[in-house]
Amino acid sequence: MFVVQFMQRTKPIASLSLDLDNQWSYMKTHGDAGWESFPSYLDIVVPRVLSFLKQIQQPITFFIVGQDAALEKNAQALASLAEAGHEIGNHSFHHEPWLHLYTEQQIEEEIAQAEEQIERVTGKRTTGFRGPGFSCSEPLLRVLKRRGYEYDCSTFPTYLGPLARAYYFATAKLTPEEREKRKALFGKFSEGLRPLKPYQWQLAEGELIEIPVTTLPVFKTPIHISYLLYASSYSPALAKLYFRTALTMCKLAGVQPSILLHPLDFLGCDDVKELAFFPGMQMTGKRKVSIVHEMLAMLRSEFAVVPMKQHAEAIKKSELMLVSPASLTYDKQFAN
Repeated sequence: MFVVQFMQRTKPIASLSLDLDNQWSYMKTHGDAGWESFPSYLDIVVPRVLSFLKQIQQPITFFIVGQDAALEKNAQALASLAEAGHEIGNHSFHHEPWLHLYTEQQIEEEIAQAEEQIERVTGKRTTGFRGPGFSCSEPLLRVLKRRGYEYDCSTFPTYLGPLARAYYFATAKLTPEEREKRKALFGKFSEGLRPLKPYQWQLAEGELIEIPVTTLPVFKTPIHISYLLYASSYSPALAKLYFRTALTMCKLAGVQPSILLHPLDFLGCDDVKELAFFPGMQMTGKRKVSIVHEMLAMLRSEFAVVPMKQHAEAIKKSELMLVSPASLTYDKQFAN
């Protein structure tokens, strides 16, 4: 036991989290009718994910949407996450990827409402936040700092944002007004110039840790599990090689990876037919769980994997780059 614990401590750290987006939130973003009744798959996916995490003995962070916590039909599933010992984070109340368009007062109300409902159901006060669709703004960061948050993890440094947005617009059923709201979805090309390593936002209210969702060093292509599953639908061997290469490059670059999961990483065409338009949904849930198991085994063999809060606490001890959030656009101080 001592040897195992010693080896675990000598590994570099990595964090693992899951954005608990629900069926209605995907339908809402996609412009599908019927989302207003808040259809949910939480009763299917939460027990499945908890069973999987218990099997591999891995604590993670779940970012919960406040609207789901406000609905009693979801209470038991959401409470079980905290009961199993996982960290609970805030993923906004309404899950609108255009959160960056909100006024500061609207953001305050959004965060506070989500906090209240999440704590009511789980008994946990949230201290970590991830914006829906990686939406981030200076007013949001100010609100988080004032409300006592320890970290944000809403940035996604990739050059592929415009390409993802083009695919989204090509498949979504949106009115002109809805397209206008979503015109900045997934960010600009310049997002790829942002740092991969954690840093601190320099705010008038103080400093706030930012832990980016990790992308492939240098190339900034996505490496979170949803993309690996999509690649696996074409070539499982190539997907494994890509992820193994990404982890090696992270170690060489001194990047402590923060890897992201989604519910659809555990759900397939046999579970939620309404979301068949999503990439990778032609696979069964069982097949997806098997692939996720393989990918996380690779991650855990190279890194000591912890929840986001533990990752944030660990990097507090290091000297982090200070970044101004003035425009949340590329700045010459962003250097990898």
